[in-house]
Amino acid sequence: MTCVLLHGLGQGPSSWDGVREALPPHLPVVCPSLGEWLAGREAVYADLFRGWEAYASRLDGPLVLCGLSLGGVLALDYTLRHPERVAALALIATPIAMPKTLLTVQNLLFRLLPSSAFAGMGLAKKQALSLCRSMKELDFRRQVGSLSCPVAAICGERDRTNRPAAQELARRVSHARLILLEGAGHEANSDNPLRLGEALGAFFTEQGV
Repeated sequence: MTCVLLHGLGQGPSSWDGVREALPPHLPVVCPSLGEWLAGREAVYADLFRGWEAYASRLDGPLVLCGLSLGGVLALDYTLRHPERVAALALIATPIAMPKTLLTVQNLLFRLLPSSAFAGMGLAKKQALSLCRSMKELDFRRQVGSLSCPVAAICGERDRTNRPAAQELARRVSHARLILLEGAGHEANSDNPLRLGEALGAFFTEQGV
């Protein structure tokens, strides 16, 4: 069994450092860099997912997946395509249908940022813009009801933008658990890593992980 922590856009593997410390010590944990899956490829979601899918296929299963924002989208997509490989799924601030207006605003903001601001993402500025554009049509609302593994819909209590998405996921997946993290905004893994690690640890333990 392997636990995979997938970071969000603008983050890197180190964003999970504080969370890992609070997870069950017996659980093998990996924190891949999403940008590495686009090396030498066009920066579109389909290529990013193929890179993630190939990486996941090499891990010892079953998998325990946890993703934040973009990482959550990848984790959800993988679980829907490969349900037999996933033992538990935790989605943090993850939309199940892409908010087109928000992505458009994000792209406008990205255009204003200097190229140096993208260094920590593992992506060039041009790649980040291309990736966001390619995700606008993603919509998993009709599929999430088929999720059979344990699911946690997690959101920072201060993340008002993504709280409706977490609540919608909990509504559409009857067995999903909604968890609101105190003292956290959108980037819960850096805002309150200890609380997030404890919540994930408790969720995983309850599922026998």
